[in-house]
Amino acid sequence: MAYLISVVNQKGGVGKTTTAVNLASCLALKGRFVLLVDLDPQSNATSGLGIGHRGLERGLYEAIIGQVPVRDITVGTAIEGLKVAPSTAALAGAAVELVDVERREYRLAEALADVRNSYDYIIIDCPPSLGLLTVNGLVAADRLLIPVQAEYYALEGLSQLLRTIDLVRSGLRPELDVMGAVLTMFDSRNRLSNDVLNELNRFFPNRIFKAVIPRNIRLAEAPSFGQPIVQYDPWSKGAKAYEQLTQEILEMEQNI
Repeated sequence: MAYLISVVNQKGGVGKTTTAVNLASCLALKGRFVLLVDLDPQSNATSGLGIGHRGLERGLYEAIIGQVPVRDITVGTAIEGLKVAPSTAALAGAAVELVDVERREYRLAEALADVRNSYDYIIIDCPPSLGLLTVNGLVAADRLLIPVQAEYYALEGLSQLLRTIDLVRSGLRPELDVMGAVLTMFDSRNRLSNDVLNELNRFFPNRIFKAVIPRNIRLAEAPSFGQPIVQYDPWSKGAKAYEQLTQEILEMEQNI
Protein backbone atom coordinates (compact mmCIF):
# COMPACT_ATOMS: atom_id res chain seq x y z
CA MET A 1 0.00 0.00 0.00
CA ALA A 2 1.29 3.42 -0.96
CA TYR A 3 2.75 5.78 1.58
CA LEU A 4 1.15 9.23 1.26
CA ILE A 5 3.29 12.32 1.75
CA SER A 6 1.77 15.79 1.45
CA VAL A 7 4.14 18.63 0.63
CA VAL A 8 2.60 21.65 2.32
CA ASN A 9 3.21 25.29 3.12
CA GLN A 10 0.54 27.97 2.88
CA LYS A 11 3.12 30.53 1.74
CA GLY A 12 3.75 30.64 -2.00
CA GLY A 13 7.16 30.76 -3.62
CA VAL A 14 8.95 28.57 -1.08
CA GLY A 15 9.85 25.72 -3.44
CA LYS A 16 6.89 23.53 -2.51
CA THR A 17 6.00 22.38 -6.02
CA THR A 18 9.68 22.07 -6.96
CA THR A 19 10.11 19.80 -3.94
CA ALA A 20 7.03 17.69 -4.74
CA VAL A 21 8.01 17.23 -8.40
CA ASN A 22 11.63 16.36 -7.71
CA LEU A 23 10.93 14.11 -4.74
CA ALA A 24 8.42 12.15 -6.82
CA SER A 25 10.88 11.99 -9.73
CA CYS A 26 13.80 10.84 -7.57
CA LEU A 27 11.68 8.14 -5.93
CA ALA A 28 10.66 6.85 -9.37
CA LEU A 29 14.27 6.88 -10.58
CA LYS A 30 15.12 4.73 -7.56
CA GLY A 31 12.67 2.10 -8.78
CA ARG A 32 9.54 3.05 -6.85
CA PHE A 33 6.10 3.36 -8.38
CA VAL A 34 4.98 6.90 -7.67
CA LEU A 35 1.84 8.97 -8.19
CA LEU A 36 2.21 12.75 -7.99
CA VAL A 37 -1.12 14.38 -7.10
CA ASP A 38 -1.38 18.00 -8.24
CA LEU A 39 -3.81 19.52 -5.72
CA ASP A 40 -2.96 23.09 -6.71
CA PRO A 41 -5.33 24.80 -9.20
CA GLN A 42 -2.30 26.61 -10.66
CA SER A 43 -1.26 23.23 -12.13
CA ASN A 44 2.47 23.91 -11.77
CA ALA A 45 3.33 20.34 -10.81
CA THR A 46 1.46 19.13 -13.89
CA SER A 47 3.18 21.49 -16.31
CA GLY A 48 6.52 21.00 -14.53
CA LEU A 49 6.51 17.42 -15.79
CA GLY A 50 5.73 18.41 -19.35
CA ILE A 51 1.97 17.81 -19.26
CA GLY A 52 -0.18 20.42 -20.98
CA HIS A 53 -2.95 20.86 -18.44
CA ARG A 54 -4.96 23.22 -20.68
CA GLY A 55 -5.56 20.43 -23.15
CA LEU A 56 -6.85 17.92 -20.62
CA GLU A 57 -10.55 17.10 -20.68
CA ARG A 58 -10.57 16.02 -17.03
CA GLY A 59 -8.31 15.99 -14.02
CA LEU A 60 -8.23 15.84 -10.25
CA TYR A 61 -11.35 17.98 -9.93
CA GLU A 62 -13.51 15.31 -11.56
CA ALA A 63 -12.00 12.65 -9.29
CA ILE A 64 -12.57 14.66 -6.10
CA ILE A 65 -16.22 15.34 -6.88
CA GLY A 66 -16.72 11.67 -7.72
CA GLN A 67 -17.33 11.83 -11.47
CA VAL A 68 -14.44 9.51 -12.38
CA PRO A 69 -11.97 7.32 -10.48
CA VAL A 70 -8.42 8.58 -10.03
CA ARG A 71 -7.00 5.79 -12.16
CA ASP A 72 -8.91 7.16 -15.16
CA ILE A 73 -7.30 10.60 -14.95
CA THR A 74 -3.67 9.62 -14.34
CA VAL A 75 -1.15 10.59 -17.00
CA GLY A 76 2.23 9.00 -17.65
CA THR A 77 5.49 10.97 -17.69
CA ALA A 78 8.89 10.68 -19.31
CA ILE A 79 10.14 9.02 -16.12
CA GLU A 80 9.36 5.32 -15.86
CA GLY A 81 7.29 4.54 -12.80
CA LEU A 82 6.03 8.11 -12.31
CA LYS A 83 2.43 9.10 -13.05
CA VAL A 84 0.54 12.31 -12.38
CA ALA A 85 -3.01 12.99 -11.24
CA PRO A 86 -3.14 16.34 -13.03
CA SER A 87 -4.74 19.59 -12.02
CA THR A 88 -6.85 21.66 -14.38
CA ALA A 89 -8.46 25.10 -14.08
CA ALA A 90 -11.67 23.42 -12.89
CA LEU A 91 -10.02 22.53 -9.58
CA ALA A 92 -10.25 26.17 -8.49
CA GLY A 93 -14.01 25.75 -8.09
CA ALA A 94 -13.81 22.59 -6.01
CA ALA A 95 -13.37 24.41 -2.69
CA VAL A 96 -16.64 26.28 -3.24
CA GLU A 97 -18.59 23.28 -4.52
CA LEU A 98 -17.49 21.04 -1.64
CA VAL A 99 -18.59 23.40 1.14
CA ASP A 100 -21.98 21.72 1.58
CA VAL A 101 -20.84 18.21 0.67
CA GLU A 102 -20.87 15.57 3.39
CA ARG A 103 -17.38 14.52 4.56
CA ARG A 104 -15.92 17.28 2.39
CA GLU A 105 -12.52 17.08 4.13
CA TYR A 106 -12.16 13.41 3.16
CA ARG A 107 -12.91 13.64 -0.56
CA LEU A 108 -9.28 13.35 -1.68
CA ALA A 109 -8.52 10.53 0.76
CA GLU A 110 -11.54 8.60 -0.48
CA ALA A 111 -10.65 9.23 -4.12
CA LEU A 112 -7.09 7.95 -3.60
CA ALA A 113 -8.18 4.85 -1.67
CA ASP A 114 -8.75 2.92 -4.92
CA VAL A 115 -5.18 3.43 -6.15
CA ARG A 116 -3.17 3.05 -2.94
CA ASN A 117 -2.32 -0.55 -3.81
CA SER A 118 -0.95 0.47 -7.22
CA TYR A 119 1.93 2.65 -5.95
CA ASP A 120 4.74 2.68 -3.44
CA TYR A 121 4.45 6.42 -2.83
CA ILE A 122 1.79 9.03 -3.44
CA ILE A 123 3.14 12.59 -3.24
CA ILE A 124 0.55 15.37 -2.88
CA ASP A 125 1.44 18.91 -3.93
CA CYS A 126 -0.86 21.10 -1.82
CA PRO A 127 -1.91 24.62 -2.85
CA PRO A 128 -0.31 27.67 -1.15
CA SER A 129 -3.24 28.30 1.18
CA LEU A 130 -4.95 26.83 4.23
CA GLY A 131 -8.31 26.33 2.51
CA LEU A 132 -10.43 23.25 1.95
CA LEU A 133 -8.19 21.77 -0.74
CA THR A 134 -5.17 21.91 1.57
CA VAL A 135 -7.21 20.39 4.41
CA ASN A 136 -8.04 17.54 2.03
CA GLY A 137 -4.32 17.16 1.36
CA LEU A 138 -3.59 16.99 5.09
CA VAL A 139 -6.36 14.50 5.84
CA ALA A 140 -5.27 12.21 3.00
CA ALA A 141 -1.62 12.14 4.10
CA ASP A 142 0.29 9.78 6.33
CA ARG A 143 3.04 12.35 6.88
CA LEU A 144 3.82 15.94 5.97
CA LEU A 145 6.91 17.44 4.39
CA ILE A 146 7.23 21.20 4.90
CA PRO A 147 9.55 23.18 2.61
CA VAL A 148 10.68 26.42 4.25
CA GLN A 149 12.37 29.23 2.36
CA ALA A 150 15.54 30.66 3.93
CA GLU A 151 13.99 34.00 4.91
CA TYR A 152 12.29 35.32 8.04
CA TYR A 153 8.90 35.98 6.45
CA ALA A 154 8.67 32.27 5.68
CA LEU A 155 9.14 31.46 9.36
CA GLU A 156 6.32 33.79 10.38
CA GLY A 157 3.75 31.64 8.60
CA LEU A 158 4.89 28.40 10.21
CA SER A 159 3.01 29.01 13.46
CA GLN A 160 -0.28 29.31 11.57
CA LEU A 161 0.48 26.18 9.56
CA LEU A 162 1.30 24.21 12.70
CA ARG A 163 -1.97 25.34 14.32
CA THR A 164 -3.88 24.10 11.28
CA ILE A 165 -2.06 20.76 11.44
CA ASP A 166 -2.99 20.45 15.14
CA LEU A 167 -6.66 21.15 14.30
CA VAL A 168 -6.64 18.47 11.60
CA ARG A 169 -5.05 16.02 14.04
CA SER A 170 -7.59 16.73 16.79
CA GLY A 171 -10.70 16.57 14.63
CA LEU A 172 -10.02 14.69 11.40
CA ARG A 173 -6.74 12.76 11.22
CA PRO A 174 -5.22 11.85 14.62
CA GLU A 175 -2.46 9.77 12.98
CA LEU A 176 -1.12 12.69 10.92
CA ASP A 177 2.58 13.24 11.54
CA VAL A 178 5.08 15.86 10.45
CA MET A 179 7.93 14.09 8.71
CA GLY A 180 10.07 17.20 8.93
CA ALA A 181 11.04 20.47 7.29
CA VAL A 182 13.47 21.01 4.44
CA LEU A 183 15.19 24.35 3.93
CA THR A 184 14.91 25.69 0.38
CA MET A 185 16.51 28.53 -1.59
CA PHE A 186 19.49 28.40 0.73
CA ASP A 187 22.53 30.60 0.09
CA SER A 188 25.47 29.55 2.25
CA ARG A 189 27.14 32.92 1.64
CA ASN A 190 24.22 34.69 3.25
CA ARG A 191 24.24 34.98 7.03
CA LEU A 192 20.45 35.27 7.01
CA SER A 193 20.12 31.79 5.51
CA ASN A 194 22.17 30.32 8.33
CA ASP A 195 20.17 32.28 10.92
CA VAL A 196 16.93 30.91 9.48
CA LEU A 197 18.30 27.37 9.62
CA ASN A 198 19.04 27.84 13.33
CA GLU A 199 15.56 29.26 13.94
CA LEU A 200 13.99 26.39 12.02
CA ASN A 201 15.52 23.97 14.49
CA ARG A 202 13.47 25.68 17.20
CA PHE A 203 10.21 24.95 15.34
CA PHE A 204 11.14 21.38 14.46
CA PRO A 205 13.74 20.05 16.89
CA ASN A 206 15.39 16.93 15.44
CA ARG A 207 13.14 17.11 12.37
CA ILE A 208 15.19 19.14 9.94
CA PHE A 209 16.47 17.23 6.94
CA LYS A 210 20.20 17.33 6.41
CA ALA A 211 19.61 17.95 2.72
CA VAL A 212 19.44 21.69 2.06
CA ILE A 213 18.05 22.85 -1.27
CA PRO A 214 20.25 25.64 -2.69
CA ARG A 215 19.20 28.76 -4.53
CA ASN A 216 20.07 27.51 -8.00
CA ILE A 217 19.39 28.89 -11.46
CA ARG A 218 19.11 25.40 -12.96
CA LEU A 219 16.28 24.59 -10.52
CA ALA A 220 14.47 27.71 -11.67
CA GLU A 221 14.94 26.86 -15.36
CA ALA A 222 13.85 23.21 -15.27
CA PRO A 223 10.02 23.71 -15.05
CA SER A 224 10.00 25.84 -18.21
CA PHE A 225 11.35 22.79 -20.05
CA GLY A 226 8.74 20.49 -18.47
CA GLN A 227 11.39 18.49 -16.64
CA PRO A 228 12.39 17.86 -13.02
CA ILE A 229 15.92 19.01 -12.17
CA VAL A 230 17.11 15.40 -11.92
CA GLN A 231 16.33 15.08 -15.64
CA TYR A 232 17.14 18.58 -16.81
CA ASP A 233 20.57 18.80 -15.14
CA PRO A 234 21.29 15.69 -13.05
CA TRP A 235 24.78 16.94 -12.10
CA SER A 236 23.61 20.29 -10.72
CA LYS A 237 23.70 21.17 -7.03
CA GLY A 238 19.90 21.25 -6.99
CA ALA A 239 19.63 17.73 -8.36
CA LYS A 240 22.16 16.40 -5.86
CA ALA A 241 20.27 18.07 -3.00
CA TYR A 242 16.98 16.44 -3.98
CA GLU A 243 18.67 13.08 -4.37
CA GLN A 244 19.98 13.46 -0.82
CA LEU A 245 16.53 14.43 0.47
CA THR A 246 15.00 11.40 -1.24
CA GLN A 247 17.58 9.08 0.28
CA GLU A 248 16.88 10.49 3.75
CA ILE A 249 13.15 9.90 3.30
CA LEU A 250 13.70 6.33 2.10
CA GLU A 251 15.90 5.61 5.11
CA MET A 252 13.34 7.19 7.42
CA GLU A 253 10.52 5.02 6.09
CA GLN A 254 12.62 1.88 6.50
CA ASN A 255 13.03 2.66 10.18
CA ILE A 256 9.32 3.14 10.94
